[in-house]
Amino acid sequence: MKQAVIDLGTNTFHLMITNAGQTLFRESRPAKIGKSGINQGLITDEATERAVAVLRYFRTIIDQHQLPVEQVVAIGTSAIRNAGNQLAFIERIQQETGIVIRSISGDEEAGYIYAGVRAAGTLDDQMALVVDIGGGSVEFILCTKKRIYWKQSFEIGGQRLLERFMETDPISPSAVSRLNRFFQEQLLPLTNAVHQYAPVVLVGSSGSFDTLIDLQFMHEKGQLPDANRTAFDLSVSEFYRSYEQLLTRNHAERMQLPGMIELRVDMIVVGVCLIDYVLRAYGIRQIRVSTYSLKEGVLADLFQPENDS
Repeated sequence: MKQAVIDLGTNTFHLMITNAGQTLFRESRPAKIGKSGINQGLITDEATERAVAVLRYFRTIIDQHQLPVEQVVAIGTSAIRNAGNQLAFIERIQQETGIVIRSISGDEEAGYIYAGVRAAGTLDDQMALVVDIGGGSVEFILCTKKRIYWKQSFEIGGQRLLERFMETDPISPSAVSRLNRFFQEQLLPLTNAVHQYAPVVLVGSSGSFDTLIDLQFMHEKGQLPDANRTAFDLSVSEFYRSYEQLLTRNHAERMQLPGMIELRVDMIVVGVCLIDYVLRAYGIRQIRVSTYSLKEGVLADLFQPENDS
């Protein structure tokens, strides 16, 4: 059976169409619905127009695949769930495109991300800390391949951090220090859970982590990874090589890094600051990356409803 899932992220909208486990179509487009409004709890008029344009395009693809729009699962995450004008935004999208958005809680989002990461094959019997850095929120999940032990969504996503802390480009050392103090304060519930469950591996879910893998592959092999691969190891030394480059270069210089894409070129700076904080604060020395995330988790949940979430 054909199924379409749209993940309406704060920075990027993703469309995936599958049939009996086979991916027929997959594309990500920037909508930047959090830009200029996310820290005020608002989706601006300009952001709404960008969203409408992307979703009109997605609707043409859905129609080409002869999928009834009622069969489209469209998931709204941080920017939508926290927007004071959420209902007006959802209504406008439905009027313009016929797509009905379901806004989910941070807890539900973490559950779907776990299902996606598990489907990618990145989890085993070791205790893992799954990290999904979105534009609006960051989900942390302590888990093994068998079950979730603890999960929480924090409203500290890349767009929020970018607008609050990155006042210069390259980012200043004082801004990095302020970011680290901010993480220490905000992530206290995670720190307590980490002390209880002692994860040994950090599993990064898509987003900035995908770009870090692309940077690693271009540096080590001179080519991008196989697009069908779902699980990778990211060496800690290679992470810190990229970290140094990303923190000491400006936008134009970061764009020159082999493997960098326009979509991530700014947000990845605050993203790697968060990853660095997590590695150091919790003493984790192993990183894996899952290219699967929320939309694959939604699909896994649709077709295997007995999964934990």
